[in-house]
Amino acid sequence: MPHRETRVKWNAFITVLRQEVKPALGCTEPVSVALACAVAAQQLSGAIVRIEASVSPNLMKNGMGVTVPGTDMLGLPIAAALGAIAGDPQANLEVLKSASQRQIAAAKALLTVGAVRIVLQEPCEEALYVRARVYAGDQHATVTIIGDHTNVVSIEKMGQPVFVKTAEPAGGDRPQPLAQVAGSSLRQLFDFIRDVPCEEIDFILAAAQMNNALSKRGLAKEWGLHIGPTLKRQVDKGLAADDIFNEILYRTSAASDARMGGATLPAMTNSGSGNQGITATLPVVVAAERLGASRQQLTRALALSHLVAIYIHSKLPRLSALCATTTAAMGAAAGIIWLMEGSYDNIAMAVNNMIGDISGMICDGASSSCSMKVSTSVSCAWKATLLALDNSVVSASDGIVERDVENSIRNLCALAAQAMQHTDRQIITIMAHKHY
Repeated sequence: MPHRETRVKWNAFITVLRQEVKPALGCTEPVSVALACAVAAQQLSGAIVRIEASVSPNLMKNGMGVTVPGTDMLGLPIAAALGAIAGDPQANLEVLKSASQRQIAAAKALLTVGAVRIVLQEPCEEALYVRARVYAGDQHATVTIIGDHTNVVSIEKMGQPVFVKTAEPAGGDRPQPLAQVAGSSLRQLFDFIRDVPCEEIDFILAAAQMNNALSKRGLAKEWGLHIGPTLKRQVDKGLAADDIFNEILYRTSAASDARMGGATLPAMTNSGSGNQGITATLPVVVAAERLGASRQQLTRALALSHLVAIYIHSKLPRLSALCATTTAAMGAAAGIIWLMEGSYDNIAMAVNNMIGDISGMICDGASSSCSMKVSTSVSCAWKATLLALDNSVVSASDGIVERDVENSIRNLCALAAQAMQHTDRQIITIMAHKHY
């Protein structure tokens, strides 16, 4: 029986796993716009005639080049139109899951007549911001989402407030679950996974089932850049080894291919991102299969992977110039090491190895090329894992790496939260003015 304070921390870890690992259909930035439009449309009666939305630069960056599921179209305008016409507000990140072909055609018709307008909100202090106004006849409704993909903070109809989210009560001196995770340590996460009853965290196996289904869809058809199927063909031809590393590479990449290419299957996300969820899940699943791991071993390894990914991401802005598949892959490395019966010290070494290797890979918007970054991140995770299991680690004299892995994580996140803010602005400027 754990000590009361330990039990409180465990409860926070379990709550955060449930909150931060959840299904989403389609890339979450366009989905956030779709959700805002769906909530606004719910306030109206009659046919949708016009949509206007303003979004933060980061959200615009992550919505410009990604395919909206079932539409074969890129970008925020089709997401907004489909959300208003076919969205289910109660489905949150799966808001578009019930869209029919007739509704998709109606959404495309709105775009054809120029009835959907998406602009940058400037200035904008929030990394994630959507304000959508939907018109039906002579009525209109406006919805604002801030800070998190599903965090609706206000609903207005004809300029009058229908809903305004109030600040959550502080709850005395007790921090919120995500803050408790952010204030913990890798060692505490490791101890939790080692000691918690397995049945309390076995809900995490849904991530394996969901993301594995997406991977199979990605291997069955050439979505996006079709990196997964391409790598699989090289294995089949004998040009690449049929080993655990290459299977991790092609199965993980295939899931990202399908997601970014518009497949109508959900992904289990991590920290609001499908690609982060895929990256934290599939390398662990493949390793478990190849190693003959038990259901309990897979459960603990998956929970550790996702929790480590959440822990590191909690120190980052929700959206930034740092590609967070890199930090999600640090979770995957931890999960694989768990399956290989490695120690906490091995996990700390692997994270330090990755920080010494892949730090600084930029996020230049959600697109089919995300699967390239996913494959790079999981490749780095595998290399870092093998080195760590051999007790090889980047020296504390090298770059931003320190002997204490917690300091290394802090240094990496400081780069993303501070110095890379200028990088982010430059990326957005380039994307806004580039020629296709």
